[in-house]
Amino acid sequence: MSTVAPYGTWPSPITAAMLAEQAVGLEELWLEDGVAYWLELRPAEGRTALVAGHPFGEPRDVVPEGFDVRTMVHEYGGGAYAVHGGTVIASRHPEGRLYRIDPGEGPRPITPDVGDGAWRFADGRVSADGRWWIGVRERHDLGEGPAAVVNELVALPTDGSAAPRVLVGGRDFYANPRISPDGHRLSFLAWDLPWMPWDGTELSVVELTADAEAVGTPTVVAGAGPGESIWQPEWSPDGALVFASDRSGWWNLERIRGDDRTVLHAAEAEFGYPQWVFGDRSFSFLGDGRIACCYGAEGRTAFAILDPATGELLDLDLPHDALRWGPCVVAEGSAIVVIAGAADLPNQVVWLDVDARSVEVLRESVTLPVDPSRLSRPRAFEFPTEGGLTAHALVYAPVHPDVVAPDGELPPLIVTAHGGPTGATTPIFDLGIQYWTSRGFAVVDVNYGGSTGYGRAYRERLYGAWGVVDLQDCVNAARGLVAAGEVDGDRLLVRGGSAGGYVVMCALTWTDVFAAGACYFGIADLVPFASGDTHKFESRYEHMLVGPWPEAEATYRERSPINDVDRLATPMLVLQGADDEVVPPSQAERIVDALRAREVPHAYLLFEGEGHGFRQAATIVAAREAELSFYGQILGFDPAGDIPRLAIEA
Repeated sequence: MSTVAPYGTWPSPITAAMLAEQAVGLEELWLEDGVAYWLELRPAEGRTALVAGHPFGEPRDVVPEGFDVRTMVHEYGGGAYAVHGGTVIASRHPEGRLYRIDPGEGPRPITPDVGDGAWRFADGRVSADGRWWIGVRERHDLGEGPAAVVNELVALPTDGSAAPRVLVGGRDFYANPRISPDGHRLSFLAWDLPWMPWDGTELSVVELTADAEAVGTPTVVAGAGPGESIWQPEWSPDGALVFASDRSGWWNLERIRGDDRTVLHAAEAEFGYPQWVFGDRSFSFLGDGRIACCYGAEGRTAFAILDPATGELLDLDLPHDALRWGPCVVAEGSAIVVIAGAADLPNQVVWLDVDARSVEVLRESVTLPVDPSRLSRPRAFEFPTEGGLTAHALVYAPVHPDVVAPDGELPPLIVTAHGGPTGATTPIFDLGIQYWTSRGFAVVDVNYGGSTGYGRAYRERLYGAWGVVDLQDCVNAARGLVAAGEVDGDRLLVRGGSAGGYVVMCALTWTDVFAAGACYFGIADLVPFASGDTHKFESRYEHMLVGPWPEAEATYRERSPINDVDRLATPMLVLQGADDEVVPPSQAERIVDALRAREVPHAYLLFEGEGHGFRQAATIVAAREAELSFYGQILGFDPAGDIPRLAIEA
């Protein structure tokens, strides 16, 4: 017989400690000589480890204990290692130096010691003879502020015998330097402020000598500014360039061979993704020249094999249909390795052999801690929003096999706004969402206008309308579920981090829809960002999202919650990393000062040693338990379990 208990008070076996200690982040795949490599973000260890594995043995750590494989280029990093002949070249955090790790030997540095984080390296490749590493260097030793940061492509000897040498410079940003199979050409992406890489990138090729010298002026072969975004250019085994372009409105795979540019498969689907980090890969080449790939359509991810000769796309019969972060697809011979999951599958490193038709799981991000009957599975939710348009979300109902709510009670709803804002939420198994649904909360994870996965036009809905469209879509998602009788309209909550935290501040300032909100490293004032108080990569992001600075200064001020605090009356939990270079703590402190002055119930948690996104196990636990306690106190219920009571200031 089921126990009767109010929503929000249900006992749950999913603890905050599980979120931090049992789950690991899986990202950045590599495949060489039958061995797969990947990175594991381990909150319990406070680092990211490099791991190697294959279907015939247990995975092993490649780097020693304490070695944190991470780069801070663009602050978000990615592309932190490369493998060649079993030798690893990896960036070590926080110093930023590159280290060489030969089989059976310990790490040794191959770049100069110029001070922690002064030189940062990412997205490198090693020449066929193993002599040269070519990749992105970001310099922070030339002055203060975003304008003083210099990005360039460099070559350095893999034995550390000389300092890095600049190959290509003069542009604001570079990515994807790739050496052609014959070693004579280097392709790369470049773009300039104010554009982000999903606004517009240029794909260029430059001649390359055997001693890693660039010869002549790079030639632009695809992309022409903000009208076309190029994603992941790669050399095919026969020397053609393959990449995804969104010139059709969707990131579709194309090929350049000589003067011929061909669309390999036209579809209203996304074979490319927003390049927030280096190292993501949505396609790779099998030994027979076919392309193993993933693509997004209608909110789901599919894995397939594309024949570039015919354009035929063959979907693979996999239960995996969602990504946790960016895409990870690598191939070699008949093997394909991906990182993916599904609604009832945690993120996994999956090895497929297309000839043997075998599938092996090399690693899971988390072992399911509960019976599947306790899991809430998402459903796609399309809802009407402003302008006669439709927006997208995923809805998770509260689930508990042994507890029911009192008759007539509707659950509280947590509206989640993802970060970016150029990003997306996916239907992958998320222990963090199950933390809420197992306690009796409903969750709606909103892919508001501006999200990726629905074509360039949907992504551009947010242009000029940041703080408007995203807010409206989050509000309308909640209202749609209230109107359908699924959730309690008096107990609506909103949470989000970074750009999602900005949505939280906007929602609690300019609407009376929500009872409370939790803001993780959110933005209170857009003006400092427009005037350079952030990192270089996003220093002009708002040019498209809000308007050019300073011409649109009035709009920046109108869209900044800090300038309208007289309307702020809804309880807010504010959580912030002390070392955040993307959204500095000053943003949180200003909104907290306003909450305190207006005597609005609030709490502020500042976590030392944390940046933009929490990585330490203790922080993850403290933040999640504080959020649950905050919701319970505001909505008037006592959460089950040993949850520390958060001190709320009023």
